[in-house]
Amino acid sequence: MENDNGKKKVLIVEDDEFLRSLTAKRLEKENYEIITAVDGESALTIAADTKPDMILLDLLLPGLNGFQVLEKIKADDGLKSIPIIVFSNLGQKEDIEKAKNLGANDFLIKANFTLDDVVEKITTYMA
Repeated sequence: MENDNGKKKVLIVEDDEFLRSLTAKRLEKENYEIITAVDGESALTIAADTKPDMILLDLLLPGLNGFQVLEKIKADDGLKSIPIIVFSNLGQKEDIEKAKNLGANDFLIKANFTLDDVVEKITTYMA
């Protein structure tokens, strides 16, 4: 769903302000329109209101965690087709499997991926 300006929308769900703004700036450079949410509840509201083309989701969030957000989005007929990339510090095998079972398209561990890698992933899914 391209906007009037032709840009694809990415919702970044991240409670760390520094990382959130860093990621947003990097993606804006790639000509994406960025929407941000700082916790799980607002992520769900914003996703429903804006219907982003992609969601970049942290798992460790205040309130609803990323797993719960993932579950609710994938249970929503209006939202379930949105690709979701989990970008988290959690990197245990069971966390990755749980996220994928709940419908995450991809799982990136923050320590192992640069923002360039994230941009590349997003671009691949948007193609």
